[in-house]
Amino acid sequence: MKSLSGTFSRITPADEPSRLRRLGNVNWGPLLATLALAMIGVATVRSAASELGPSYAYRQIVWVVVGCLALAVLFRLDYRKLVDLAPALYLFGLSLLVLVLFVGEVRGGAKSWLAIGPFGGQPSEFAKLSTVLMLARYLAGQRRAFLDLRQISVAALIVLVPVVLIAAERDLGTAAMYLPMLAGMLLVAGVRPRMLATFALIGLVSAAGLWTFAMKPYQKTRIVSFLSPEKDPLGAGYQVRQSKIAVGSGQWTGRGYGQGTQSQLRFLPARHTDFIMAVLAEEWGFAGVLVVLALYGGFITSTAGIAARSRDRAGILLVVGLVSTITFHVIYNASMVVGLLPITGIPMPFLSYGGSFTLVNFMATGLILNIDFRRYVNR
Repeated sequence: MKSLSGTFSRITPADEPSRLRRLGNVNWGPLLATLALAMIGVATVRSAASELGPSYAYRQIVWVVVGCLALAVLFRLDYRKLVDLAPALYLFGLSLLVLVLFVGEVRGGAKSWLAIGPFGGQPSEFAKLSTVLMLARYLAGQRRAFLDLRQISVAALIVLVPVVLIAAERDLGTAAMYLPMLAGMLLVAGVRPRMLATFALIGLVSAAGLWTFAMKPYQKTRIVSFLSPEKDPLGAGYQVRQSKIAVGSGQWTGRGYGQGTQSQLRFLPARHTDFIMAVLAEEWGFAGVLVVLALYGGFITSTAGIAARSRDRAGILLVVGLVSTITFHVIYNASMVVGLLPITGIPMPFLSYGGSFTLVNFMATGLILNIDFRRYVNR
């Protein structure tokens, strides 16, 4: 496949708007929302992990700073060159996922952590970026109103390979987060309704096979406890019950910062990671949750606007893929903490404690702003 960056005409310095003017026309809404959410996240992590010591908040601050630097780097690079490098980046991401299966560390029940000396991370998070780049490169080259079955199958295979590798790490939650990426990008690329119905049927059959042959007993227990948490209130149903208590006790304005009984008295598990929204709801109530959801809403709507005005097909697909993944994280985590969806260990973007996840979300934001910025040089 030929280089996508070569398809854009060159422009002279006289034709190009000034850099300051282009920066002024970029939609900075996603960046402002990201920084606001990250600051709220640091404060909430500090409260949620207070009994564990201040190191968690300090480490989260470090990751936010590193994330800002990574955002700046991704903003600076030409995203079209990254699309050209997508096959190499994709293969590198898959190589790390394979490496984790052999030398990875088990954390939280999943063998998904790769440590190199004092440094480490989850390759499954970074593979999201390489996968969305590869998928955007492939779909951008399909110049048809509607994709045929072969093209859809190739796109699905691009996503299926990392999904299978991550599922083999016993991290089904992260593996599932790749599917909204695929669905969103296929819808934008063009899929007939009957194709959607066919793949929905395949998904149901695959889910049945996953339940029967792939899911571990503890994973099945989580789903059963979601459907009937009262059957095991001190075991599998404990997390969702404590989370709902924390959310409900916050009422309208909350108990106050650092005053939540569920988090401070350690009743709420994973309070600085998966259930950080429950901590926020208990301390700041409905009003605080509404502010955070409004920030997410601003992030999503502003990035949707960036996709709508992107100057090339690859840029549109990249934004849609990245935003679809982040949006589904928000919807799933918010639904999970109030018991509307099973507990699967899905963190909340920019809020939850975690290095790899925080860094990748900042990188995704930088890439989205990159696409918006470079629409001026694609004319």
